[in-house]
Amino acid sequence: MGYDLHITRRSNWFEKEPGKDIGLNEWLVYVEGDPEMRLDDQATATTNNGKTLTVHSRGLSVWTKYPESAAGAAWFDHRDGRIVVKDPTEPIIQKMREIAKHFDARVQGDEGELYDSDTTLKKSPSSKKP
Repeated sequence: MGYDLHITRRSNWFEKEPGKDIGLNEWLVYVEGDPEMRLDDQATATTNNGKTLTVHSRGLSVWTKYPESAAGAAWFDHRDGRIVVKDPTEPIIQKMREIAKHFDARVQGDEGELYDSDTTLKKSPSSKKP
């Protein structure tokens, strides 16, 4: 499982809003222009029992300057018109805020809470995820 944060232009990350998606091409252009990001389109990890698990996703990118990289990679996944990171640490949230600013977007948690540049938790929007 885990907890996701979303870079989104939508009022709520889970609701479709015409014209509010971050397009895949927009994301690819951003990743290409950010020297701290690298497009991989896949992520590979080894499970506790030694098996290799690979996930393929067009637009899947890694933050190469993640200061806690010894603890694992910081993967940014373009998914359904938004950018998603699972279980982000504070440095990753800061990077997400930087990316959100570029897209005139915001960082929102699974439960709808917003993360702005001044505080970790800003507020929860009025509607809740179903």
